[in-house]
Amino acid sequence: MSACLSAHLRRIAALALAFALLLPLPALAGDPGVLVLGRISDDPKAHYEQLKSLLDYVVPRMNDVGIREGRILMAKDAQQMASYLRRGRVDWVTETAGTGMMLRQRAGAKALLLTERDGTSHYHTVFFARADSDVKSLDDLHGHSVAFQRPSSTSAYFLPATELLHRGNSLELLLSPTDKLNSSVVGYVFARSELNIATWVHKRLVDVGVMSNVDWENPRRVPAAFRQDLRVIAETGDVPRALELVRSDMDPKVEARLRKVLRDAATDPEARDALQGFFQTTRFLPVDAESRRALDNLADGVSRVRSEVE
Repeated sequence: MSACLSAHLRRIAALALAFALLLPLPALAGDPGVLVLGRISDDPKAHYEQLKSLLDYVVPRMNDVGIREGRILMAKDAQQMASYLRRGRVDWVTETAGTGMMLRQRAGAKALLLTERDGTSHYHTVFFARADSDVKSLDDLHGHSVAFQRPSSTSAYFLPATELLHRGNSLELLLSPTDKLNSSVVGYVFARSELNIATWVHKRLVDVGVMSNVDWENPRRVPAAFRQDLRVIAETGDVPRALELVRSDMDPKVEARLRKVLRDAATDPEARDALQGFFQTTRFLPVDAESRRALDNLADGVSRVRSEVE
């Protein structure tokens, strides 16, 4: 076999493997011995390795409740993941709080634990403008524009959009940052990344930007050269940064064991690499009363954003 043909066949095999990771796994539905971990992903290949590191740690520690195998199933969006949960195709999902609340509404997913990443379990939204802007507070936003990140973001879409709606604003999607808008509404655009948001505000393409306080303090998201010209004009309350959720009809014994294994992982030296690989997780925490209230409020906000904005 020629070297060229051999290389071509290897590429085909690699593509087939990557594609297979995305396919539904019909044999898994209803199999009590298989634990399926799911995630909504736009980069399945990268996320597969991050999920697998923790799943490989968890599964051997759940033999006593009948779990003998772990699998991963990706979804392209919240609608598909909700379908997987309702049909029993996915047991456990790791997601941001906003998307988690959508899965709760659409599929009855239950918050199992809070996920602390890089030592941070909760965060909030920061609204910022140029220091020389005439927008001094959220009350000045009529007729001005806001840059969100993407429609799935908790801190850079759901939280700030909810805050603006609570203040009586009407939100209108703009075709571009330079699109004209009615003086009675707040125009918004999606900038795709925090760095883009900071850049667009700094260059006066939009009037206000939003991002989490964690990203606001990160110089890769807000360069020092920009920060000196920007000013925080408002902040929201805190919400959990990320969640581990399970399907509504999971076996209570399996659910309890999964909760314990994840809670104990932070003190187990054998879990260190698995946690680090799992989106830089530092530990899993119980869903306390204050966090539950924040999630309930966020769920109400997500519903309102989806009905009034989208």
